[in-house]
Amino acid sequence: MKEGIHPNYRNVVFLDLSSGAKFLTRSTVNTRETIKMDDGQEYPLFKLDISSESHPFYTGAQQRVIETGRVEKFRQKFGSRRTATPSA
Repeated sequence: MKEGIHPNYRNVVFLDLSSGAKFLTRSTVNTRETIKMDDGQEYPLFKLDISSESHPFYTGAQQRVIETGRVEKFRQKFGSRRTATPSA
């Protein structure tokens, strides 16, 4: 491989600020902070506002709210409308 043209691909800890979950994975993201993990090593730290650990879609919280709202909206829109079918 050519020297100097590839990004710095290394282990990075991603910290979810909402849930406190930590993920150790390889990345090229630029970081300013470091964190010492349970294994005793120090890794670059990247803070996230939300991840799969706290996102409503992945936790199941969003689905229930949306379904309830859709049913009520449908009932308000079409619940009182009843059309008589002509009998032949």
